[in-house]
Amino acid sequence: MLQTAPAAEASAWLASFSTCLANRDIDALLDLFVEDCYWRDLVAFTWNVKTMEGKAAVADMLAATLAPTSPTGFALVSASGQSGNVEGWFDFETKAGRGQGVFRLEGGKCRTVLTTLQSLRGHEEATGGTRPMGVRHGADRNRQTWSELRAIEQAELGVERQPYCLIIGGGQGGIMLGARLKQLGVPTIIVEKNRKAGDSWRNRYRSLVLHDPVWYDHLPYIPFPPHWPVFTPKDKMGDWLEMYVKVMELNYWSSTEVVKARYDAAAKLWTVNLLREGQPVSLRPSQLIFATGAYGPPRFVDLPGANDFNGEILHSSAYSDGSKYSGKRVVVIGAASSGHDVSVDLWEAGADVTMVQRSPTTVVRSETLMELAFDIYSETAVTNGIDVDKADMIAATTPFALQPQAQRALYDKIRARDADFYRRLEASGFLLDFGEDQTGLMMKAYRTGSGYYVDVGASELIIAGEIGLKAGVPIDRLTPSGIRFADGTELPADAIIQSTGFQSMHEMVARIVDRETADTVGPCWGLGSGMRNDPGPWHGELRNMYKPTAQEALWFHGGNLALSRFFSKFLALQLKARYEGIETPVYRTAL
Repeated sequence: MLQTAPAAEASAWLASFSTCLANRDIDALLDLFVEDCYWRDLVAFTWNVKTMEGKAAVADMLAATLAPTSPTGFALVSASGQSGNVEGWFDFETKAGRGQGVFRLEGGKCRTVLTTLQSLRGHEEATGGTRPMGVRHGADRNRQTWSELRAIEQAELGVERQPYCLIIGGGQGGIMLGARLKQLGVPTIIVEKNRKAGDSWRNRYRSLVLHDPVWYDHLPYIPFPPHWPVFTPKDKMGDWLEMYVKVMELNYWSSTEVVKARYDAAAKLWTVNLLREGQPVSLRPSQLIFATGAYGPPRFVDLPGANDFNGEILHSSAYSDGSKYSGKRVVVIGAASSGHDVSVDLWEAGADVTMVQRSPTTVVRSETLMELAFDIYSETAVTNGIDVDKADMIAATTPFALQPQAQRALYDKIRARDADFYRRLEASGFLLDFGEDQTGLMMKAYRTGSGYYVDVGASELIIAGEIGLKAGVPIDRLTPSGIRFADGTELPADAIIQSTGFQSMHEMVARIVDRETADTVGPCWGLGSGMRNDPGPWHGELRNMYKPTAQEALWFHGGNLALSRFFSKFLALQLKARYEGIETPVYRTAL
């Protein structure tokens, strides 16, 4: 039993919280919260990914969800802090399954609470003490070995048996979600247009290395081994994903392109037409998940005069190797992550590179970010008992609405620490910013998925003039030999690479399903913060990601490795519940 003073305060609050929920006494429960409170729920109460902001929103949610949820069994697991400002971790149960949560008290009342569904009762993953035996001992003339059973499963699923889930996209997001569903016993096929799992990484430019550290990037069930490098090279990542698909026994159809999908609302089934290794195949899944990348199709900017240009024009997603550009003049349009990485790769190959920067970029040195921003994802954290699953829960406890304040404070420290670096970068003519509200890289990533760069070498090349820079001047048009700008200057070019980002993932729905469905669902990603390129209204969570959408049986999954790892659990639980016929009353508001 916990004996500390924080534990006593946390236990008392949790007991009152539990009593109010049991009695359905919402008014009494609201007295346990501060006025400016937040309740973030991941599937446990709302069967949604949703944050309630303020007492009125909490009250509305509880009025709608308490009866079907029937929360019980609240038990404090740990507590820390000091009198009046305490953090408590707790377990609980709902009608559907087992949950875990975290609350934070300020002045004895709750400021934030996170509730998460961790498993479904009677449908838990077979792990640890409940793992399968793997063999039935004794002689059996009809024995089927593991490899034989696996071959039967692969031959039957999609032919004699239809998958319940079809995941479009076999990159990191689709693979992680597929692994979660496999462990939950949900028949799933992942389809991928590339030839092998991992090719979505292998096919990128040759110098690509993950900018996030290894402790942040683990996949579910099989973490990277202790000898794994801090920053993973793209081909090594591709090999790991290929291995992962085999070891996790995923039904993975490579060399498969989705041609068309349509939903039959009466039958509650999708009809999906595919080309598998050039042969037409039709599947009838109940649930369709788009995992086609963090965002969507490549975004091209309009370049007047493109037909007059004598050189090559391509998007950075199609760029793989700078060797063919050695000795040539190459212009990279775009100054975010891919723009910087492609520019460095071209420079290393001996090209004459100029970056065209159309708007300011947030830049953070990798060394600084590692030291100041990844404290819970580090070797020190692991040594202190914070594994990746606990780190993910810690990160999830802060609602998006409260993150700007913390991020602003972080970037005040970063700017002070690297003041000389930023002075030199701006002196080169580079347009630098830290977001409209000075909240830096992470908030840009959540709001728009663009406009930032973790510096792993390009900035010093820009400062030194090794990578040329044309910043803040609009492009007028292309000429046969290069680019003319609005200020009358011209930049000669043999090739132009557009590092101009990607469209929303719902544009893939427009291509595969239809425009009407895509427009009904609306854009993916972003919070609706009101910042440039982040359309409103405010959602409080990433729009359309990992949760039910306006189109029945259509879902989106994606993001970086960390987001894909964490949210794949909650999306898989939603899909498993539907597969098992468990009631899933989704709590929605007008947003």
